[in-house]
Amino acid sequence: MEQKKGLDISAKSFITAIIIIFVLMAVTYLLTFLIPGGAYARTTDASGNTVIDTVAGFQSVKGGLPFWKWILSPILVLGAEGSGTLIAVIIFLLVIGGVFNALNVCGLMNYMLDKLVARFGAVRWRLMAVLVFFFMAMGSLVGSFEEVVPLVPIVTSLALGLGWDAVTGIAMSLLAAGCGFAAGVANPFTIGVAQTLAGLPMFSDVWLRLLSFVCIYALLLTFIQLHAKRLPQQPKTTAKTQHEADPKMDKGLLLFGVILGAGIILVLSSGLIPALRDYTMIIVAVMFLAAGIASTLKTGMTGKKLGKAFLQGLITIAPSILMILMAASIKYTMVEGKILDTLLHGAVLAAGSMSKPVLILFIYAICLVMNFFIPSGSAKAFLLIPLIVPLAQIFGVSAQLCIVAFAFGDGFSNVFYPTNPALLISVGLAGTGYGAWAKYSWKFQVLNLALTSGLLLLGLVVGYA
Repeated sequence: MEQKKGLDISAKSFITAIIIIFVLMAVTYLLTFLIPGGAYARTTDASGNTVIDTVAGFQSVKGGLPFWKWILSPILVLGAEGSGTLIAVIIFLLVIGGVFNALNVCGLMNYMLDKLVARFGAVRWRLMAVLVFFFMAMGSLVGSFEEVVPLVPIVTSLALGLGWDAVTGIAMSLLAAGCGFAAGVANPFTIGVAQTLAGLPMFSDVWLRLLSFVCIYALLLTFIQLHAKRLPQQPKTTAKTQHEADPKMDKGLLLFGVILGAGIILVLSSGLIPALRDYTMIIVAVMFLAAGIASTLKTGMTGKKLGKAFLQGLITIAPSILMILMAASIKYTMVEGKILDTLLHGAVLAAGSMSKPVLILFIYAICLVMNFFIPSGSAKAFLLIPLIVPLAQIFGVSAQLCIVAFAFGDGFSNVFYPTNPALLISVGLAGTGYGAWAKYSWKFQVLNLALTSGLLLLGLVVGYA
């Protein structure tokens, strides 16, 4: 297999993403002049979380944002409420960049991929089905999404080695995780938080979410396979290829797998151990760093060379930080300009005259729109659930179905919107651009929108509650 060049984000991909995000920033700033300011009253629930006070309601306030604040918003967002998660994402990204470059320089990455291609080349379609299921399960059972990012370039390189392309690798990993995240069988960050806020037992009435998981898995796997089978590049042989073993590399690879596997087990355990749920990204970052350092040293790489390779990886990946800060500044502009609550209030008022089928799809649409500005599922739950659940119940739609609509609206678009940090990181690490990814994935998003809308209407017909 040809030697990889490491995690290098191309200038074309970077400039394209920067232009798209800057246009979105400018449009958002323009909206602060066109939309009047408003704010919902907030209160603190029994768990100490800030939620909307539906009794106190909505009030008009003075809106607008000074130009200097908008220009500096990618920096000011670091001091805004909830910035801890943003800072964690940036540190997480730097760790990934440093470790992967070290793995590449010592040759372990290329060795691992050669070994995987030799082992699974003859059963590549079966491997694809297993990988898609694994990543969907990670998203659906423990809420893994950002934590999957370190695995995206590995799966992408594996896809290339098996005769597919980069977007197939992203689809098999990050897109699958996003789909599982949205299906939300036992996702603590969307279903768990939302059901708790709505006063429902956590992870109750699971049958519709399980049905959704199965249907979405079938659609996603079919979509990925149809694209992959149309690709002109195919493996030279379907038989197992020869792979020359290297004892040092094998030991390093074993050590890398054991340490990273322990991290994945801890992440999976977070579904049963609530205390771990707030630290899954930190766990993955620490375990990935430990796995990278230990395995590269085991291959015979010196500490000095490791440090130099790690630093080069940090420098290479650093441009992504600007993209992430610019994307995060869009929500900052809406909050500081006092238009986020105004838009939400307008949507709530519009829902008053709708029939039940239209209402549940409208709630789905509200969550899809808000996900563009607020990628965090739990943060969005605290904002939306106190509004949309009472609204749905007033018009005879169950809280359980409303929460499924919320999960659908939160998860799928995470792997399409250019305001999501994990997506921006992943397309860069995979060596492709956002434009190429959007061109590939929009068709799936449309098909999936139709499927999930049908599932919501089915839930309404059968009285899912």
